[in-house]
Amino acid sequence: MPAGTLYRGREGMWSWVAHRVTGVLIFFFLFVHVLDTALVRVSPEAYDDVVATYKTPIVALLEYGLVAAILFHALNGLRVIAVDFWSKGPRYQKQMLWTVVGIWIVMMAMALYPVLGHAYLELFGK
Repeated sequence: MPAGTLYRGREGMWSWVAHRVTGVLIFFFLFVHVLDTALVRVSPEAYDDVVATYKTPIVALLEYGLVAAILFHALNGLRVIAVDFWSKGPRYQKQMLWTVVGIWIVMMAMALYPVLGHAYLELFGK
């Protein structure tokens, strides 16, 4: 590792990587969403077919992943703002990251049933 580098594989680097990865995933979701919504103007039947595929359990898992990406990106973005604009932010960035991770885990647990409930019912019945 070269001397004087800012990140040395610690929490700050991994939160930076996760923030970029979740941002790219959200961007690609939005791109696909715009394309599939635009399909309604080309062929309403094809649009209905595409929307029907979104009701499968596999897509429900992908939706849960999307919720995970959006929540982490939003919470970590607030942490980045605090680090940048709060004078003590850099000193507490590690603690803020673990707070973000804790809040993210709680929120992901709360999103489990609303996002995956219909997939569970489809797979295992009532």
